[in-house]
Amino acid sequence: MEVVSFFAGAGGLDLGFIRAGFNVSWANEFDRDVWETYEKNHLHTKLDRRSITEIDPADIPDCDGMIGGPPCQSWSAAGALRGIEDKRGQLFYDFIRILEAKQPKFFLAENVAGMLLPRNRKALESIKSLFRNAGVGYELSFKLLNASDYLVPQDRKRVFFVGYRRDLGRSFEFPSPVKMKLSLRSAIGDLVENAIPARDGNYSNGSACPFPNHEFFVGGFSSLYMSRNRVRGWDQVSYTIQAGGRHAPLHPQAPEMQAVDKDQKRFVPGKEHLYRRLSVRECARIQTFPDDFIFHYKNLAAAYKMIGNAVPVRLAQAVAQQIKKDLE
Repeated sequence: MEVVSFFAGAGGLDLGFIRAGFNVSWANEFDRDVWETYEKNHLHTKLDRRSITEIDPADIPDCDGMIGGPPCQSWSAAGALRGIEDKRGQLFYDFIRILEAKQPKFFLAENVAGMLLPRNRKALESIKSLFRNAGVGYELSFKLLNASDYLVPQDRKRVFFVGYRRDLGRSFEFPSPVKMKLSLRSAIGDLVENAIPARDGNYSNGSACPFPNHEFFVGGFSSLYMSRNRVRGWDQVSYTIQAGGRHAPLHPQAPEMQAVDKDQKRFVPGKEHLYRRLSVRECARIQTFPDDFIFHYKNLAAAYKMIGNAVPVRLAQAVAQQIKKDLE
């Protein structure tokens, strides 16, 4: 089945669908920092570099499905909380505009858990209604998922919208959680020894990395960062991989941070050398990207952003497999 992808980023969602047996023939991404990474890792997908606001549905190939994760910063609990009032939040409407014109058999849209905050309730219900009534209409399923329930070694809660075109007479049921949890040890235990710090200004070491992308963001830790523990142990799942290197979780080789005050932590005295941020490759592993998926960037900020914004590959694959089973 043919799929087109919007807000594709580095392509975690796309790779999950490809692994489930779909063909992602066309993708759209406006962020120039991602283009090289996407194109060099998705050789059989045509990348459209325009803003979705500029795209005529006639420019998009016919497809069985539309997938994408409209930008989430405006919905995030950690962001400005402007939601649909923010121009980035309004990009949901462009996704729905194209959905209405193309009328594929199914669609999938992913976003942050902040959409569920009470202040966003009215906008969320509006989006659900627009999905249900797009064109001939879609049978909508909506759920908050934690990636750690689907063999992703990370606590990462995101909302998913999945719709089947109403004339198909089907409804989507999300796959059941897997009982087993994958630990940080299973994901990155073999990468302890050879990580290297970024160059001055957090520029990449490039080919000097002993293992592809295995370099970590350097610089001080803000009072906000030091307000809570940032270390998960080897036998736990990771904290959420965020879209910024400065706030990346700390490596599990370090002991849990000590409390100084209610909202103030410190590194264990004498163990300070063990505290470093997870490397780009470690974050990619935790997001379940394979090691042959190479990220291209000059500054590590761009690397952490594209990885942190991605849908974990294994989570995307679990949802995609259920869609394929239903529609075939």
